Amino acid sequence: MIAAMANLLDYDVYDIELTTVKDNSELRKLLIETKGKSIIVIEDIDCSLDLTGQRKKRKEKDDDEADKEKDPISKLKKEAEEERESGSKVTLSGLLNVIDGIWSACGGERIIIFTTNYVDKLDPALIRRGRMDKHIEMSYCCFEAFKVLAKNYLDIESHELFGKIEEVFAGTKMSPADVADILMPKSEEQDGETCLKNLIADLEAGKKSEEAALLETKDGVVTEG
Repeated sequence: MIAAMANLLDYDVYDIELTTVKDNSELRKLLIETKGKSIIVIEDIDCSLDLTGQRKKRKEKDDDEADKEKDPISKLKKEAEEERESGSKVTLSGLLNVIDGIWSACGGERIIIFTTNYVDKLDPALIRRGRMDKHIEMSYCCFEAFKVLAKNYLDIESHELFGKIEEVFAGTKMSPADVADILMPKSEEQDGETCLKNLIADLEAGKKSEEAALLETKDGVVTEG
């Protein structure tokens, strides 16, 4: 999707790996050096830095501040250990300033994109509306998306198997990438109908696996009378 956006807008793409950025100053410098008309991408932001619980940690630090002052040696050891564990000193505040603080006005026509698999773990300040204006969920494939893929890969707009596929899609989770892989003919002998039948078989198998897992979960619940 990012590549399609860049091609459509004729924008450059900058991929920033936060774990390699030393501190807020370096992050700010990187932003200033990017060109206008560009897309700045930070992938898997939930894994790049510990931006999910910094405020909680700060509160815990304040609560234990008196104890640390009594034992300065332990304090120095802990700070050294934290520095070794995290090579990057980029903070949540520094990242927020880069996104929409005064430094974000240096240059123009930039699009900043974060990707994550765990949006609920991110600090609300990072993803609030007005800062991250558009939230796009790359969900599992639905029947409407399947029809687009069938048209693109098989040049099929309608087929008698579509009804069955729609029925199976209702209770199955499969990513668009997996659906596309199944729809792509693997040999000259495979026609469109064969690929559709293969998709139905994979969807039904996935549905059975999900139902079996659900039953195991229910059987594993212990109740007390």
